[in-house]
Amino acid sequence: MAVRARTCGACRPDPARKALPWPSRGSRLGPGARRPAAGPPRPLALLLPPLLLLPLLAAPGASAYSFPQQHTMQHWARRLEQEIDGVMRIFGGVQQLREIYKDNRNLFEVQENEPQKLVEKVAGDIESLLDRKVQALKRLADAAENFQKAHRWQDNIKEEDIVYYDAKADAELDDPESEDVERGSKASTLRLDFVEDSNFKNKVNYSYTAVQIPTDIYKGSTVILNELNWTEALENVFMENRRQDPTLLWQVFGSATGVTRYYPATPWRAPKKIDLYDVRRRPWYIQGASSPKDMVIIVDVSGSVSGLTLKLMKTSVCEMLDTLSDDDYVNVASFNEKAQPVSCFTHLVQANVRNKKVFKEAVQGMVAKGTTGYKAGFEYAFDQLQNSNITRANCNKMIMMFTDGGEDRVQDVFEKYNWPNRTVRVFTFSVGQHNYDVTPLQWMACTNKGYYFEIPSIGAIRINTQEYLDVLGRPMVLAGKEAKQVQWTNVYEDALGLGMVVTGTLPVFNLTQDGPGEKKNQLILGVMGIDVALNDIKRLTPNYTLGANGYVFAIDLNGYVLLHPNLKPQTTNFREPVTLDFLDAELEDENKEEIRRSMIDGNKGHKQIRTLVKSLDERYIDEVTRNYTWVPIRSTNYSLGLVLPPYSTFYLQANLSDQILQVKYFEFLLPSSFESEGHVFIAPREYCKDLNASDNNTEFLKNFIELMEKVTPDSKQCNNFLLHNLILDTGITQQLVERVWRDQDLNTYSLLAVFAATDGGITRVFPNKAAEDWTENPEPFNASFYRRSLDNHGYVFKPPQQDALLRPLELENDTVGILVSTAVELSLGGRTLRPAVVGVKLDLEAWAEKFKVLASNRTHQDQPQKQCGPNSHCEMDCEVNNEDLLCVLIDDGGFLVLSNQNHQWDQVGRFFSEVDANLMLALYNNSFYTRKESYDYQAACAPLPPGNLGAAPRGIFVPTIADFLNLAWWTSAAAWSLFQQLLYGLIYHSWFQADPAEAEGNPEVRESSCVMKQTQYYFGSVNASYNAIIDCGNCSRLFHAQRLINTNLLFVVAEKPLCSQCEAGRLLQKETHSDGPEQCELVQRPRYRRGPHICFDYNATEDTSDCGRGASFPPSLGVLVSLQLLLLLGLPPRPQPQVHAHPSRRL
Repeated sequence: MAVRARTCGACRPDPARKALPWPSRGSRLGPGARRPAAGPPRPLALLLPPLLLLPLLAAPGASAYSFPQQHTMQHWARRLEQEIDGVMRIFGGVQQLREIYKDNRNLFEVQENEPQKLVEKVAGDIESLLDRKVQALKRLADAAENFQKAHRWQDNIKEEDIVYYDAKADAELDDPESEDVERGSKASTLRLDFVEDSNFKNKVNYSYTAVQIPTDIYKGSTVILNELNWTEALENVFMENRRQDPTLLWQVFGSATGVTRYYPATPWRAPKKIDLYDVRRRPWYIQGASSPKDMVIIVDVSGSVSGLTLKLMKTSVCEMLDTLSDDDYVNVASFNEKAQPVSCFTHLVQANVRNKKVFKEAVQGMVAKGTTGYKAGFEYAFDQLQNSNITRANCNKMIMMFTDGGEDRVQDVFEKYNWPNRTVRVFTFSVGQHNYDVTPLQWMACTNKGYYFEIPSIGAIRINTQEYLDVLGRPMVLAGKEAKQVQWTNVYEDALGLGMVVTGTLPVFNLTQDGPGEKKNQLILGVMGIDVALNDIKRLTPNYTLGANGYVFAIDLNGYVLLHPNLKPQTTNFREPVTLDFLDAELEDENKEEIRRSMIDGNKGHKQIRTLVKSLDERYIDEVTRNYTWVPIRSTNYSLGLVLPPYSTFYLQANLSDQILQVKYFEFLLPSSFESEGHVFIAPREYCKDLNASDNNTEFLKNFIELMEKVTPDSKQCNNFLLHNLILDTGITQQLVERVWRDQDLNTYSLLAVFAATDGGITRVFPNKAAEDWTENPEPFNASFYRRSLDNHGYVFKPPQQDALLRPLELENDTVGILVSTAVELSLGGRTLRPAVVGVKLDLEAWAEKFKVLASNRTHQDQPQKQCGPNSHCEMDCEVNNEDLLCVLIDDGGFLVLSNQNHQWDQVGRFFSEVDANLMLALYNNSFYTRKESYDYQAACAPLPPGNLGAAPRGIFVPTIADFLNLAWWTSAAAWSLFQQLLYGLIYHSWFQADPAEAEGNPEVRESSCVMKQTQYYFGSVNASYNAIIDCGNCSRLFHAQRLINTNLLFVVAEKPLCSQCEAGRLLQKETHSDGPEQCELVQRPRYRRGPHICFDYNATEDTSDCGRGASFPPSLGVLVSLQLLLLLGLPPRPQPQVHAHPSRRL
């Protein structure tokens, strides 16, 4: 047996020699070839000219197989190209389908998408939709202010005097431990009947409103009962609004007392754990209740702050952060003798979800030590607020200080930084139980237009970290009509199951006066909101005339998308808005940054760009041309954009006026025709209002046929454009079967199927039995092969998708196919469009054998294999020498398509680095592939297992045995605070460890939002043919790589390694869990944004005398005795909830 010569360490060329390419004639290394900037050590790939390679290929004086010469491998590549092209010409039917379209030219018209007109029309339609909601909002806000002004406060109001529908009543009755069940609610709660309404995705009652009151607020308090009394009158206004605009969804009044009244009535969605919903913490309420904020939070971490007090502070800061939105800016610092930021953020940063997460994690690391130095803390805070070299809100400025108390008033600091104008409000929070004099804290707040709060225990945290909004609302109330401007929110998840919505908000003011000639009230009553479902906005955009790769999108002033085909959050955090930046929804580049900035600035524009797009299955990257057109949506903070590929400038519109022809073509949709004409999948589109949707395409087709037997394609209840195009494409694809497919023997060319898919929504697969293994999406616009074929010239190969963690393909039991597809381009009267994609499905095993023959010295499969005789020299080929020579076809994403190694057939579809890491790395290093990394901010991950099983709940102070035995401890503030903690713990159930998403959201949620890092590879700049050596210590390896013309394939021939390869860094393609980009670096180069156009942070008539007063709960001897007995007996009492209302809030 002849032994081929192999290279070894002794005969390796000098590594210092300059690497030279060996390109094919007329080719050269592209100017944009990339090399990795950094990373683990990689094998050195030496590119050698032919003269240097010759001595390495054969040992003189011996019969041997040598590595194929470049011209040989180029010959193989040409044979592969010709074979693929020949099969596609015969079976793909591209040319024949063009002729069919031309033969049927009288059955359709060519329409033009005019981007500027289209985008202006859609923007106008969205503006009209939102304007109707604005008018309804204004009617509601005016009515609410008048109802409250006319209301007479009742001190002696009783629960039995109020009749209303308590949205949580049914859930509470089902809960035997419910507060109302145990105490017996005295309120007259209505019992309602509900009907299912598809618009609300819920059961509703249009005759009543529903009321939701937070769990920690006592329903029977005087404040709440008066609130329920006057807001009842809103019911009629809600109903009148719906009469004028039947498309209205939820109409909501969120009160500053925490009461939510919404219409129509529906039962509250009971969460899995405790219901922590409070309207005042919803994104829409926060945005409507105050102007943007620049906030610095400073936390006292001196030695006196320890144990429970420090834990209360940490939780308070986290709760405070939750009151901020993306329009706000914040920083958090701790202080003792010195002040320092708790995180890596050295200046104010946007209060977005990711930045707040950094703060919350950093706050948990705070440690108490040293002495209290208020001066250091306030000087740091004022310096932060005076930094004008950074992006910030430039509206309300405030300092929030959390401390356990102190004597210093730091008047000199306020005189230096804040007086006499007092542009910065100071809010002080006394945390924990202590005996310090709180007068200095009250003084600081009162002399700086702020407010003083006390947080003695867990139960006071939520209410006291959100009531500062009342103070910030004062200038807005005093501004009157000037401040009555509707604002539209970011996208967020509706609490009642409507899905993703935006909300129009309008503040509601207290118009009462204490007496004749007195100053008018400066309290905000609440916020009125009306929801608009994103689906309702999407319906205003063109669906199918833009083609598979055209789309409409919209962004807000933060650059967050309101509409975008890639806005698909896998799970939503109930408490946070859905904030996907336009540059994260697409692959970021300079052109898109420019477009985004122009849209945020409210400009019109148009720009054609070359950009990268990710495939629908997120495995591939394509470089494409796109036309972007954008206009502002007037009267809103949104801007609308339209994206069109050049080939989608025109589209077909069927004109099937001949009813006989309609019936003829329709018959080809009937399953009875499938055996002769091939199986038809129809896109699950909304063809008619009464068409029942189904995820099963067979069932959907059945529903469609049944409906078509009752109505005609011209029926008013149907979308005539969709129906006519569907029926036209049914007939056109049938003619393709008749002219091309039916008379061909697919087995001769080892084909499993042939297929055609169209813009009209038809996917025809021939023969009928091939449909059993068809796994592509029946909606062509959602099929990866369809969209990629439109964006790429030539033939696009798509191997079956495999996950590295799953078992390989089982070829023994299943026939595996490889899709090859190409777009059909029409030119009609100088107008070019691509209305269809055709292709074939290759039999993997048969084509793998054919691949060996085409990359061998045989001219055809029946010719005997050539043997290398004694004392002769022969070149290796991919068939005879498959034990020594590796030959593969890899697609443009780096996935294995075909191999001459039988044991690799079950790895087809895998990323090639998982098959041969060393060779894939060499291809990447030589610029055959370029890597693109991006982040998916909408992923869902399984929750991490809890790390504190068997331990006490996180953040809760647990006294020691010594404490229990110490009588002095029982009379201390610590015992009293623990007692309150135990009481509130009964309500809040694991306060410090409850998952907010589970507590407030869908009880079925099992996953949480997370960030995933995605890596894709695509062809680099090298179009040449290369021979190269992978030099790896004592083992070298020759390889050749060449792109196949008119395909997305790379042909690679390489020596199989005879000795152990050096360790190579394996390229990863699979999605991996990530923390995302480093936030500390991102905030140094923030993306462009603009805040709301209005700001109300000052009014000369503001009365700042109401600035907070102490509300501590000193323990009495009787309570302490009861506490000791209860703890010893193990019978903790039920808490008596108290309403926490603003001291001056009388309605």
